[in-house]
Amino acid sequence: MSTHASDPLAALGSLPGVADAVDSVRKAVDRVYGHRVMRRRSNEISSEAALRGARGSAALSGADWALEEVRRRTDFSADPEARTVGAALRLGAEAGQLLSIWRQSPLRVLARLHLVAAGEQGEPVGRPRLDGEAVDEPLIASAAPSPAEVAGRLDGLAELIVAGGDAPALVTAAVVHGELLALRPFTSCNGLVARAAERIVLVGSGLDPKAICPAEVGHAEQGRAAYLAAFEGYLSGTPEGVGGWIAHCGRSVELGVRESTAVCEALQRGAA
Repeated sequence: MSTHASDPLAALGSLPGVADAVDSVRKAVDRVYGHRVMRRRSNEISSEAALRGARGSAALSGADWALEEVRRRTDFSADPEARTVGAALRLGAEAGQLLSIWRQSPLRVLARLHLVAAGEQGEPVGRPRLDGEAVDEPLIASAAPSPAEVAGRLDGLAELIVAGGDAPALVTAAVVHGELLALRPFTSCNGLVARAAERIVLVGSGLDPKAICPAEVGHAEQGRAAYLAAFEGYLSGTPEGVGGWIAHCGRSVELGVRESTAVCEALQRGAA
C-alpha cells in the first residue's frame, strides 16, 4: 500500500472500478436500511447478521459449517473447527464493543480482537508476533513479513486510521482487511481478526451503523479461491490489483446486504 499521498486512502478511490463499487455498495446498503422490517425489528436483523457473518468468516478459515449447526452448537472447544467457529462468534460479539476505541487506538483494538479470538489456547495472544514465532494461517500461502516490518506497517496503518480523511468506508475497510491479511501480525487467527476489523470499519464509519450488512457472508459466498485471487491482487500493489480487491470487498458487502434483505423478507412473511 502506497503512503506517499497526503491522504493515501482517499487517493485509492480513483483506482479502476473503485468508484463504481463504492456507489453500488452505498445504494445496496440504503435499500436494506429502507426495508419496512428495519423500522421495528432491526435488532433481530443485526443479531442474525452477526451469526451469519461469523459462520462466513469461520468458513474462510477452514470451518465451513451449516448455519443451523452454528446456531445449534453450544460447545466450541471439541476440535479445531469448533474452536474456529467459536472464535468467529466471539469476535462478532466483541466487535460492537470496540467501535468507540477504534478511531483513537486501532492497535489496541486489534490486540483485543486477537485475545478474544485465540482464547485460552496456550499461545502468545493479544500482541504482535516476535522473531522466531511461527504464523499459523493455512489459507494464506505467501511469506509473512518479518516482525520488524509488521510493526512499521501496523504503525502506518494506525496513523492513517487515527488521522481520518475523506476515503469512503468501503476503501478503508478493504485496506484494513488486506493489510492485516498481508501482515499476519499474530501467531494465529489473522484472517478472523482481519475480517472482524473490516466489519468494525464498515459499522463505525456510519455506512452500516446497525451492523446488518455482513461482508463475511459475501466473502464466503464468493468462495475461498476468489477471495485468495483478489487478495493476491492486493499483494501485487498494482492499481488494478488493489482496485480489484476493493471491488471484491464491495461485492461481499452487497452479498451481505442480500442475505439480510432475505432475512427481512422472511420476518415480514412470518417465516423466521
